[in-house]
Amino acid sequence: MNQPLAYIHPEAKIANNVVIEPFSTIHKDVVIEEGTWIGSNVTIMEGARIGKNCKIFPGAVISAVPQDLKFAGEKTVAIIGDNTTIRECATINRGTIDKYKTEVGKNCLIMAYVHLGHDCTIGDNCILGNTTQLAGHVQIDDFAIFGGACAVQQFTKIGSHTYIGGGSLVRKDIPPYTKAAREPVSYVGINSIGLRRRGFTTESISEIQNIYRIIYLSGLNNSSALSEIEMRMAPSKERDEIIQFIQTSTRGIMKGPTE
Repeated sequence: MNQPLAYIHPEAKIANNVVIEPFSTIHKDVVIEEGTWIGSNVTIMEGARIGKNCKIFPGAVISAVPQDLKFAGEKTVAIIGDNTTIRECATINRGTIDKYKTEVGKNCLIMAYVHLGHDCTIGDNCILGNTTQLAGHVQIDDFAIFGGACAVQQFTKIGSHTYIGGGSLVRKDIPPYTKAAREPVSYVGINSIGLRRRGFTTESISEIQNIYRIIYLSGLNNSSALSEIEMRMAPSKERDEIIQFIQTSTRGIMKGPTE
């Protein structure tokens, strides 16, 4: 049901049961799939690929050109996964020649005034609190949760099942399953409440806790700590994910609680 006061470019591909409220603008080279609701005063620009059953609230701008002086007009996209909600005045820029896409996964909640810079990749089931700001090229894995007013430096990686306290300035990579807070952002424990809610067993949570005790509380440097973990602890999905994340971190991981 498209209101006559909405503008929809004739080349946009809109599923039959998409609702577009008055005063929204849909540019060309846009795809919006079934069941999605577009509120009033939303602007969806070239390159947007919006999945099924999404909700986009008034004032949001999706797939605007990157805020990157090197951008030369290359054909890029901004992808929004199924069942994702984007609240008022959020801005999501499309990609550049680096990845050619900015992507938000399925079942995410992007709250009001959030900004996602070019070439960001957001996993499934993530929550970004009000006014969280992501510079370009940020990678966030599944089930990460940000409190309000966080700011994340470009090229930073955030692991899965993490919780970032409100107001945090994130300049280092945040390993999976952890909580991060304070200034500078630091390890404040594992995200045990989130893990329990998602069905992790007591044994898995205890293993993750023991791993991070070695990394952050043993006094060892990262490479020695990882060697100790590999020697003392049997392989598991969680152990191997943590090891790989730290080994491949180019920015370095957040500090420990006493550093």
